[in-house]
Order: sequence, then structure tokens, then C-alpha cells
Amino acid sequence: MPPQVHLEEAILRSHIALGPEEVLWVVGVDLRGAMIVAQDGDLRGQTGEGELTRCLWEGLPDQADADTCGDHDGNDDKGHDGDGDTTGEFCSGHPARLGHIEALPAFTVSDLDLALLVGTLVLLLSVATVRLSVRSGLPSLLLYLGIGMAIGEAGLGIHFDSNELTQVLGFSALVLILAEGGLTTSWDGIRRSLAPAALLSTLGVVVSVAVVGLAAHLVLNVSWTIALLVGAVLASTDAAAVFSVLRRVPLPRRLTGLLEAESGFNDAPVVILVLALAAQASPGGGAHAPWWQLVFIAVAELAGGAATGLLIGYAGGHLIRRIAPSSSGLFSIGVVSLTVLAYAAGAMVHTSGFLAAYISALLLGNMRLPHRAAVRGFAQALGWLAQIGLFVMLGLLVHPARLTAQIGHAVVIGLVLLLVARPLSVILSLTPFRMPWRDQVFLSWAGLRGGVPVVLATVPLTAGTPHVEWLFDLVFVLVVIFTLVQGPTLPWVARRLGVTDTDRAIDLEVESTPLDELGADVLQMTVGASSRLHGVEVFELRLPPGANVTMVVRSGKGFVPAPSTALRHGDQLLIVATAETRLAAESRVRQISKAGRLAGWNT
Repeated sequence: MPPQVHLEEAILRSHIALGPEEVLWVVGVDLRGAMIVAQDGDLRGQTGEGELTRCLWEGLPDQADADTCGDHDGNDDKGHDGDGDTTGEFCSGHPARLGHIEALPAFTVSDLDLALLVGTLVLLLSVATVRLSVRSGLPSLLLYLGIGMAIGEAGLGIHFDSNELTQVLGFSALVLILAEGGLTTSWDGIRRSLAPAALLSTLGVVVSVAVVGLAAHLVLNVSWTIALLVGAVLASTDAAAVFSVLRRVPLPRRLTGLLEAESGFNDAPVVILVLALAAQASPGGGAHAPWWQLVFIAVAELAGGAATGLLIGYAGGHLIRRIAPSSSGLFSIGVVSLTVLAYAAGAMVHTSGFLAAYISALLLGNMRLPHRAAVRGFAQALGWLAQIGLFVMLGLLVHPARLTAQIGHAVVIGLVLLLVARPLSVILSLTPFRMPWRDQVFLSWAGLRGGVPVVLATVPLTAGTPHVEWLFDLVFVLVVIFTLVQGPTLPWVARRLGVTDTDRAIDLEVESTPLDELGADVLQMTVGASSRLHGVEVFELRLPPGANVTMVVRSGKGFVPAPSTALRHGDQLLIVATAETRLAAESRVRQISKAGRLAGWNT
């Protein structure tokens, strides 16, 4: 008997045998696909012309009315023994059948109203939880996950269980999150951290995968391929989690730059590893490729992604500057579109689209394009929207009843990741750069996991890897538990290690056309509790020409300082400087903050 072909089509409710023209007309597939579906015969030789139309438009029979179109539960032999009359029984005897699922109702305006109502309420609730996140110290991603679980199947009853859609929307959200990270990252802040971050994102990832893979092999009793797959899924630090925590922790530039660059860079090699290992573990994955071949492919994809990002970022930035519209909103859309274009172009040519998106965004964010404040504000809004959508969706996908079975394994593997794999990755990657041990300890604790590992846990499921249904639950539990442990304690750990910087400068984004045209920057600097700026008068700062302290905020009240105004602990300074003098002005204030009013006097 020839093999039967089954298609799923929403508009049909039963098994129907169709010929090529009918499949083309009803389903909308091309003629080639239709010929494959009906490869064993033409319906027109088996049934009358009017029977198909009648079944399609008058409604196909349910199982109770199967006599009209053949009994599929027990009478299929009737059409194959050569004795039956197939004129009125076109559903039997033909190998190509459509159906298996109920008709999907049309999405109406009423459905749109309900979707918009629920969606906007979720967004407003998510916005409100940011204040709770700031006060409690909990990363906002945990609150968004909680919202998703509350409205999911175990809560309000919203059903969502598509791993494929989760992966697609998760990758889309990650592109926007990386775009925001690149567009809002200062090149001067990460320039010295590029080499350490690159090594931590490559060698560090390999070390983490190996250590966690060994632990997974011993604890979970799984094959080496699956164990390494677990290590790869958990190897990526999450850009959204890291960026949200960095907003609350006053770290020195050497650490913020390294964390930002690492979280932006390490997604690309991790995605390549997860896809390769999932393919190896799937049926039909073929013989295991040699390790050197995987390394070569990974290096080629990363290099191609970097080249794509540089090309699109540089060329796109100069092009959009020439055709820049007067509307800051339109210009912002254009800039963000370039980062998405970099991802799509990189992925289409089989290079790392994520690396292309981040590098193009980093380049565009530091090209001194017009409407910089609007671009950054728009990118941050999209980044927040992507984070909210991503984590709420992941909360919807969770089945809470299955999570308890993975708590023990998640805790053990998470402890290995936090106390062994991450510190070893940091030591091996950063010791060649003579990074202080305090910085290394903090970086070991700051390797936050978030939505990226949970999204990557769906990859083996969509790739057809057998017996890994538990992986999503394991990763979800691990991320929640250790984000609860690491996130709120990061400020305390930073203070205990003495790696905070209360005198750091903060770029203030002011949407002002004159500032853009003049090429000016506005900086905010705080006089910390240990700063030697206390007692220094404004004129003693000796700022370079083109920079000036325009306002001092003291005890919540702002005033324009005179040259003889003495600074005090807790003061906030607003400094306006031209683009050429910005770095010199910031460096000058930092020198005096550390060494006093005579710092650099002989230079």
C-alpha cells in the first residue's frame, strides 16, 4: 500500500481526499505541493464533480455522519477491495487526506477588543511593578514571569503551549534587547573592556559548558551530548537581566563596560552551540561532527556576524545621517530598523545575526547621529516592551505543577554554575589581563541568567531532540531561584568588595535641537561620601575651555553656582561640555575627587 500523506488544514474538519487542483484551490499550496499530496491518483476519476464542493461548502461530516463520505474508523477497506462504488465515497480509497483538527474561528473585532484589553492591562501592571522592583531589589524579570504565570493556565486560564512560537518571539525580543544595549552603550565605557569581554564570551563560555555539562552528566544521568546541551543552554548571561541591575548598582566604568560587552557578545556563540548540540542529539542528526569542525563553523559565523554588523552599522549610519528626517520619531525608527536589518542579513547568510545586531547598534549609538536622545529613548522603550513581552510569555508557557520535580536538580546544577563554572570562567579569561581579584569575585557573582536560557531551552524541543521535555522546567526553576539569590544581593556584594563608584558620571539625555547642533553633552556627577571634592570651589576644578558647571543640586534644591561656590558631599553637578572636551572634563573632576584640589596641578 502506498504511504499516506496527512496535512493539517484549519478549514476542514475531517479526512478528505483531494486532487491537485482542489488542494491548490482550497489550501493555497503550490501545484508542486499539491501533486505530492495527491501523488497516488486523481480525485476526478474517483468522485463526481459536485461531491467535493458539497462537502466543502455545506460542511463536512462529523464522525457520527461518516456515511456520506466514508467510514474512516472501520470501512476503509471498502474503497480498496475493488468491489465498492467509489463514486460517492471519495473520502475512502485515496491516500491524501486533509483534516485532523477543528476549524479555527475567525479573529473578529470583538476578539481584538478583548486582546487589547488584556494586553494593555498586562503592560500597565508590568510598568507598575518596576517601582516594586526598585524598592525590593528584585530584578523586574521575576515579576514579569510571575504575571505570566498568574494569567496562564494555572491562574486565569489563558492557554499557551507553543514552543515554536516561544522560540520565534523570544529571538525577536532578544534582537530588540541587544539593539537597546548597543545603542545605549558608550564606546568610551567599553573600549578597554573589549578584549576581556571577548575572551569571557568565548573561552569563558566553553569552560562553563564543560563544567556544567560534567555536573549534568553525573546528576541527571543523561548522555554526554544532552549534558553538554544543558551546559550550553545555561552558559549565556542575560542582557536584559544585566542591564536592569546595572541601572541600580553604582559600579566603576571598567566593570560596567565589561558586563555590558559580555552580555552583548556571549549570546551569539551560545546560540551556535545550542543549535549544534540539539541537532547532534536529534534523530537523523547524522554522525557526530569532529570538534574542530564545530569550532571552525562557530568562528566563521561569529566573524561573519561581526563583519555584517560593522558594514550595516557604518554604511547605514552615514546613509541615514544624509537623509535624516526632521522628525526625531521617524529618525529613531530608521536607526532601530538598521539594527534589525543587521540581524536579518546576518542570519540569512548563515552568520551570527545576534552579534551583527549588537555590533551595528553599538556602532550607530556612538556615531554622534542627530536626535540621539530620541533614539536612545525609543530604543529603551522597545527594550522594555521586549522584556515585558518575553518574560510574560515565558510565564505563560510554564506548567507550575511540573516545576517541583526539578527543584532538587536545579539547585545542584545552579550551585555548580554559580560557585564553580562561572568563577573558573572568569579566572581563566581575565587573569591574563591582570584584573584585581575583587573585580573577579564580583564578576563571578554578577553572571545573571534570565530569559535567554529559558528561550534556548525550547530549541531542543523544536529540533525534535527526544526525551528532553524536562529541560525547560529545569532551566526555568534554576533561573528563578538563582536570580532571587544573585539579583538583590549584587549591591551588597559590590559594597563589601569595595568596587562601587559613587562619583561616577551619568550621561543625561536632553532632547534639545540646539545641543545636537552644537555637539554638546550634559553630564551629571555626584559628590560621594568619600569624595575629596568636598570643600573644593568651582573655579578650582579648572575645567577645560568649553565645559562648565551650570547647576548644583543640594538637598533637593538647585542653584547656579558662582566660581567661589564650595562643593559638599551629596551635591549633584550638572556639567555642560562640548563633544571635544567631554572626556577631559570628566577626567578632570575624577582626578580631583580622588586626589584633592591639587591633583594634576603640575601638569
